[in-house]
Amino acid sequence: MFKILKFLKKSVFALIIVALLLIIQAQCDLALPTYTSDIVNTGIMQGGINTTIPEVIRQSEMDRLFLFMNHEEKDTVLSHYTLLDKDNFSEKKWNGYLKKYPELTNEALYLWDNNGEEILTSTMSAPMLLVFGIESGSSAEFEAMKQAVIAGMPAGTVTGDPDLITLLSMLPEEAKAQMVAPMLTEVKKSTGTFTTQASAAFIKSEYISIGVDVDKKQTDYIITAGLKMLAVALLGTFASVLVTLFAARIAAKMSRDLRNNVFQKVLSFSNAEMDQFSTASLITRSTNDIQQVQMLMVMMIRIVIYSPILAVGGILKVLNTNSSMTWTLGAGVGAIFMLILTLLVVAMPKFKMMQKLVDRINLVMREILTGLPVIRAFSTDKHEKERFNKANVDVTKNSLFVSRVMALSFPLLMLIMNLVVILIMWVGADKIDAGNMQIGDLFAFISYTMQIIMSFLMLTMVSIVLPRAAVAAKRIDEVLSVSPSIHDPVKEDTLQVKSKGVVAFNNVNFRYPNAEEDVLSDISFTAMPGETTAIIGSTGSGKTTLINLIPRFYDVTQGSITIDGINIQSIKQNTLRKKLGFVPQKGVLFSGTIESNIKFSDSEANDETMTRAARIAQASEFIDAKPEGYLSPISQGGTNVSGGQKQRLSIARAIAKDPDVYVFDDSFSALDYKTDATLRKTLKEELSDRTIIIVAQRISTIMHAEQILVLDDGRIVGKGTHKELLKNCEVYQQIASSQLSKEELEYE
Repeated sequence: MFKILKFLKKSVFALIIVALLLIIQAQCDLALPTYTSDIVNTGIMQGGINTTIPEVIRQSEMDRLFLFMNHEEKDTVLSHYTLLDKDNFSEKKWNGYLKKYPELTNEALYLWDNNGEEILTSTMSAPMLLVFGIESGSSAEFEAMKQAVIAGMPAGTVTGDPDLITLLSMLPEEAKAQMVAPMLTEVKKSTGTFTTQASAAFIKSEYISIGVDVDKKQTDYIITAGLKMLAVALLGTFASVLVTLFAARIAAKMSRDLRNNVFQKVLSFSNAEMDQFSTASLITRSTNDIQQVQMLMVMMIRIVIYSPILAVGGILKVLNTNSSMTWTLGAGVGAIFMLILTLLVVAMPKFKMMQKLVDRINLVMREILTGLPVIRAFSTDKHEKERFNKANVDVTKNSLFVSRVMALSFPLLMLIMNLVVILIMWVGADKIDAGNMQIGDLFAFISYTMQIIMSFLMLTMVSIVLPRAAVAAKRIDEVLSVSPSIHDPVKEDTLQVKSKGVVAFNNVNFRYPNAEEDVLSDISFTAMPGETTAIIGSTGSGKTTLINLIPRFYDVTQGSITIDGINIQSIKQNTLRKKLGFVPQKGVLFSGTIESNIKFSDSEANDETMTRAARIAQASEFIDAKPEGYLSPISQGGTNVSGGQKQRLSIARAIAKDPDVYVFDDSFSALDYKTDATLRKTLKEELSDRTIIIVAQRISTIMHAEQILVLDDGRIVGKGTHKELLKNCEVYQQIASSQLSKEELEYE
């Protein structure tokens, strides 16, 4: 898998951009629960009051707070509040304050300088809580204290029904300190949540007293926080869209490079390497396997970078929200890991098997479609249907098993996630009831927990997809890592552009890779320009193998093959093959037109060269009979032309190349005797200065050759002309007697 990742090197810059975008997206996603918490806690529960101390407070109310502070605390408060008095401002400026605070009248007020909120909160929260409690008159304890203070004062001192704060202000400093101390001690025992909400209630009450529109303040806060939340969500969405776009482009680009490299590698394969992989397997590796890797790359780029950022960020946020509830998060993540581990153990073998089963169904499908005429001819439709059905059922069963496991996993994962939410709400409800947590914090905790669980869930989903993609990557790497057995030389010998074309085999031996015996042994002959060298022998004697050594489809095991005295292994393959006009045993045509197939060997060939090649190959007659002539379409594999026409077009393609050496591997087998004879005669006349090597099964095709080689069991058992071989080669005599009549043999 890591070998495949090297193809991402070209996209390093794009990956950096993706990483930055994912960080932005994660930050946006992590910020949303905080905004939700703020809207609930501050916007709804605290009436939009987002400070823990009043921004503005009447002088009379501040004096009440001072009753519960010592001198040092008073100095701290006064260092951050400025006293605004009508006498200190112009009438115009003071009227401006009155317009802002319409209930203020002529009373002086303190204005906060927006600094030192933390120290002011610790200093003022307890006094604010006491003042608010006393002013609301909701506590029986405060009423009892009031009666105790009145009872301790001289008779006639108290008139009317003053509140407790007024009474405390009337006490001597020491008496007041003794009375206030236990009250402060008790209040400071209150939890943070209760203190925060009580402080907000005091501030709200004070704002109402001076004419601040607290409803508008609350609405403004919620709208502002909501707009910020919307902006962050849109930014996160925009980053997510860009990440998806970049990830898709990076993965597609890597997939393109992989396909190109696999294709280039397969083109460099000799027949020895092609024997290692079936055609169906190479097609699967170039398509389905690369697609699996591409899908994994999209997930990895999109998730593997994002999930850790989200998980770590979420954990930090959870710890800041309420660290005492993190065990609920651990329980949820642990349960998910156990479930995913079980799924991996069950599904992993099936994922690894998938690609092999896809290979198998592609192979069966290819064989059936290619051999359809044979299947119909022998009425084996039922057998082939059963063979395909077995391969199809195997793939279906494997896919269904994997799909069912995956389908089962999602409901179970959702069940675990919902149970975790219930657990958090159950634990959180007790903490809210005890005043240790706010409702908004509970919502944020749930959101962060879900984000953390989802990040782990996404990573585990990648780990589920990973096995199949890893198998696919390994199969791709198997192709890319194959070292072709046939290499171009480091230092190339020069071959003349128009050389003579003398082909010589010098004591050549050859055996196939991993074979125990040689297929060809001690092969030596020379094919001269202007002459036809024919090769004949029984089936399996090594004729095609010998021919395949000339263009280096295989390399000799021992000995050497030379062209004009230069060893073909010291010539680049491309240079060597430009000197050859090779017509294989099975004619291969490509989809296109007759013209494109003839000019396939030389893209620069003109129409005159094309028509000459078709004439020599005896193909012009049937081409001219077609309405569209040379522009007549050729279907894939040449299925819309006969076997003889396919062979003639293949021969015309080789002739259009105008090489020095022509190699025909039993390329006249589909021609009738008349066309065969005419073609050989035309070849002799038109290509009289070229080297022609023909492999044939029919004596009539080669009997006029200047040199005939008779192969038997990989050895040359006869060499000479037709007449010479009839006299001194027993194997040739047997072949001739099986094809020629007694009169023809006697005549010869």
